[in-house]
Amino acid sequence: MLTPGIKGHAALRVTTENTARAMGSGELPVLATPAVAALIEKTCWQSVAAELELDQGTVGTALTLTHTAPTPVGMVVQCDCELTAVEDRRLCFTARVYDDVTEVATAAHERYIVDNERFTRKANSKLTAGN
Repeated sequence: MLTPGIKGHAALRVTTENTARAMGSGELPVLATPAVAALIEKTCWQSVAAELELDQGTVGTALTLTHTAPTPVGMVVQCDCELTAVEDRRLCFTARVYDDVTEVATAAHERYIVDNERFTRKANSKLTAGN
């Protein structure tokens, strides 16, 4: 059962593949903001996955992200999240990303519980729409 207070944790090593330069979000060889966003989403969905029914998953619907400090290639960033609210199928999280020196980012993230098969079927219906 999903209740506020569930926590999650994940980590990511900064490599040339997840820099701003490589991901197209900037020119510098530092951790890209899209990589920070992906880490936050991963940490949040994984934190609640074990509490869902077998046919359920979650999808991200909103992310308010403040990326405040650069992290160079070679360092590891860590993300801690907490489920702060559960409103029917809507899940609200806070997240904090940090490296060995400083806080790197903070975020508020929203996810919705979905039926995986139904959601995938709806998405795939776009492939034949208008044909």
